Order: sequence, then structure tokens, then C-alpha cells
Amino acid sequence: MTIATFAPQIRIRATYMRGGTSKGVFFRLQDLPEAARRPGAARDRLLLRVIGSPDPYGKQTDGMGGATSSTSKAVILSASERPGHDVDYLFGQVAIDKAFVDWSGNCGNLSAAVGPFAVANGLVPADRIPREGLCTVRIWQANIGKTIVAHVPIANGAVQETGDFELDGVTFPAAEVPLEFMDPAEEGEAGGAMFPTGKVVDTLDVPGVGSFQATLINAGIPTIFLNAAELGYMGTELQPAINGDRAALARFEAIRAWGAVKMGLIREVAEAATRQHTPKIAFVAPPRDYVASSGKPVQAADVDLLVRALSMGQLHHAMMGTAAVAIGVAAAVPGTLVNLAAGGGERTAVRFGHPSGTLRVGAQALQAGGQWTVTKALMSRSARVLMEGFVRVPGDSF
Repeated sequence: MTIATFAPQIRIRATYMRGGTSKGVFFRLQDLPEAARRPGAARDRLLLRVIGSPDPYGKQTDGMGGATSSTSKAVILSASERPGHDVDYLFGQVAIDKAFVDWSGNCGNLSAAVGPFAVANGLVPADRIPREGLCTVRIWQANIGKTIVAHVPIANGAVQETGDFELDGVTFPAAEVPLEFMDPAEEGEAGGAMFPTGKVVDTLDVPGVGSFQATLINAGIPTIFLNAAELGYMGTELQPAINGDRAALARFEAIRAWGAVKMGLIREVAEAATRQHTPKIAFVAPPRDYVASSGKPVQAADVDLLVRALSMGQLHHAMMGTAAVAIGVAAAVPGTLVNLAAGGGERTAVRFGHPSGTLRVGAQALQAGGQWTVTKALMSRSARVLMEGFVRVPGDSF
């Protein structure tokens, strides 16, 4: 019997981490194979193989992915040469059923894991790490060209991962990691405007679908906010109500595509298929009682508004971190749909209800010369190493 010869597997140092309500495979740039240390096809093919995509079965069984947008992610980190920063952070959203890695935006949830990883993996100078207390890690988010400041808890000179901070959408408590998203607006696209059309509320016309009031905002991540009532929803929906409705998902994707054109992110609707990670689309509603996906009751009195958001074509099980930044910023600007759903007026923070529970996010917004600017948005997440060592892929897969 003749035995065919195939390329053996290679191993690559990596860490599997949870950050917020997401999970991803983290790499130091220096640990990647030479061909994947540069942006391009080889890097994309490697990450696709690591995560287990494209998978026509939609399971990512033969990889590290978890077959949801929240668990199909990769992060590449390196010591920063940018003044005033410790680490450069590059995020890749890996498609599940397509051979595609989207580099167009950030992951706010995994941002919480960047600081702890950087401290634990030699990307922060040792003399900057206290014996006890908080280590401030300044992160350059390379996808969008923004600064994130993470405050990493330290105990006995090492990252403190365990704690009593509870985050809805995450089963177990852990240590709190406060995050500051500096100058989160002006993504560098659509002319660099927080409101790319110059309005806090637009009419978005979607051929064959309808016309909708919309707040189009570049903050944290480009996001399209809609009113739940205009879509026939209450804002209390959980994943099965949306993700099991193909017609609803197709309608959301059409709205997202036309919104992307109106925001100046793409020139033609067809381009939206190659830009799945951004913009996000979300719908808002005034407070109402509901039961979260865990069975936990959420009372109307406990929240300022309700928000549901879609990521990679599916209703998110909780809330994307970057979309939470967009919610906080939009809530701080009077007249946006988010602000109005929360009752209107000036505010520096909101607590919103999402499918898994509630989340508080703050933002500092200022108006000068008729233009709104936001200096930073704030929220807390947690992070934890799940596994560390090496991932393996066939040596000829990239």
C-alpha cells in the first residue's frame, strides 16, 4: 500500500482568551510564521485555518472558533513603537461560512483582554507593572487608529483574573477591567465625522423594504440605530425571535447595506457583502420589563432604554463592546434615537437592557461650533485566559 505524503502540522504559540462576552485566539506578532507577520492572503488563510473557516456546516468543528460572531475572532499584538502607547492591537473578525477575515473594525469585548495579555506576555515594561494595584496599559487599536486605555488589576506582580465583578452574558464572575475609549468618534471614514450626514436623525430609504428614522454614528464602531417600533419589535426580543426569521435577517442586511452607503463607508450596496463587520445595526426602545436569556428578570425601572444589536448577520447574545461605546456616545447627544429612547435630555451615562441582561456605559460629549465631539467613553469588562500553549495547523494551509 502506498502512503501519500502530506505536509505535517506546525505549531504556533497562542493564547485562547475570553474578553467581555467574546472569545478569541491571541497571538504575539513575533510568534506568527514569517509569511503571516504581514497583512495579506497568507495571514488571512492562517487565521481562517486556526478558527476553522470556511465551514459549510457552520460549526467550526475543525478549529478554535465557536460558530458565532462572538467566538470567531483573532487578535495579533505587538509592542508599540507609537509614542505614549504600550501595545499595538489588531483585530480580525473571521467569517464562519466564508473564506473571509474582516479587518474593518475593532472588538470592544476583546479589548478587555488586550491589557492583561500584554502584561502577561512581556509587551509592557516590567518597571511599569506594580506589585499591587492597577497597571495602566495604553493600547493603539490599529484597525481604527484609536487609543484605548485599560486598567489591569495586578496582585503579587501578576495579572489578577479572578474576582467578583459580574457581567451579564458571562457565566462566572471575574476581575473588573475598566476601559477608556479615547476620542471614540471620528473613525477616519466618511469624512471623519461623528455624524457622517451632519444630522442626529436621518430618514433612511431602503428600496423594496421601506423608510426608517435612523441615527447614523461613527463612535466605537460605525453603527446604524433604528426604532424598534418602526420594525415591528418591542426591544425585548431574544436571539430566537430574530435569528430564526430569515426574512427579518434579510431585511436587516438590506437596511445595513443602504445605511453603509449613506454613511459613506461603501460606494455601492453590493460592497456590503465584503464588509460584514461594519457597520453594525441596532434597534432601540424605551424601558420595558422582560426576561433575559439566562432567565433573569430585567425590570423597566432598572434600565434607561432597551437595545438589540446584530453582528455578522445575527442578533448578538449580549452587546458588542464597540456597539456599547456607540450607545453611550449616542445617548450623550440630545435628539439621537438612542437619547430619545432613554427619555431625552443631557446625560453622561446610561444603563441599557440587552438580551443577556444590562450594561452601564458612560461618555463625555461636548458641543462646540454646532459640532458634537466626545473625549472618551467608559465601561468595564472582564477577561480571563482559557488556555495557552500552541495551536496547530497543517503546514501548507497558508
